[in-house]
Amino acid sequence: MKRALLTVVTVLIGVLIVAGSVMALSWAQEEPAFIEAKIDGTASTPQGDLPHATLDLEIYPNTSAEIPGPRGFVNSTIENNAVTQEESWPLYWPSTSLKVPAHSVVTIRVKQYDNATTPLNRFWADVHGTMDGTATYNGQKLTGIKPEQVAHTFTIHQYPESGQPTVFLSVPMLAVPNNAKNEANGYPKPQVIEFSFVTGDPGEYVWNCEDPCGDSYQGFGGVMQARGWMSGKIEVV
Repeated sequence: MKRALLTVVTVLIGVLIVAGSVMALSWAQEEPAFIEAKIDGTASTPQGDLPHATLDLEIYPNTSAEIPGPRGFVNSTIENNAVTQEESWPLYWPSTSLKVPAHSVVTIRVKQYDNATTPLNRFWADVHGTMDGTATYNGQKLTGIKPEQVAHTFTIHQYPESGQPTVFLSVPMLAVPNNAKNEANGYPKPQVIEFSFVTGDPGEYVWNCEDPCGDSYQGFGGVMQARGWMSGKIEVV
């Protein structure tokens, strides 16, 4: 009787552990809330004048009290210009769930605070899919940067449903120098990157960073696959 009871209790404990793990993983992978591009006028394009919308993002090398990051996973903080947790993840902020208008020009402005991680292929150091094939880096219009200057990329290169128009866009994010000193907020002075692209019909797409800044195989594990960090989705509505 005691042995049977012990077996039942052991099984129940195992079930609770598995259920708790599944719930925790589900919670950690929960999609962040959407941020929406704001219409602020019109822009001239080869297709004529289109609505123009803007969206602001930031890229941080790790979380902090002011930049807590999404729920779950690694959550380090900054104190006295030092990372208090040995392991930390970079992240796009304030969200990786983006909503932009269809048939419009969308301009994304990024403040980038992280240092360099050279991509495996120099293709990701070039600008692809923007309105004129360029991006602006601290006010300078360029078609790409040196591979050793890349911190991350913003890359839309998949569509999850058939029947949607194919979209490919990739912009390298200029790295902060490795010797840059932190300012009062615990981060160095950011690089400012701006790029524009034209959206088509409504659809739902995924985007991610193509510069390996994670763990596991070739640096594409962990943070690279995590929504709210270096991977997200974009809805064209």
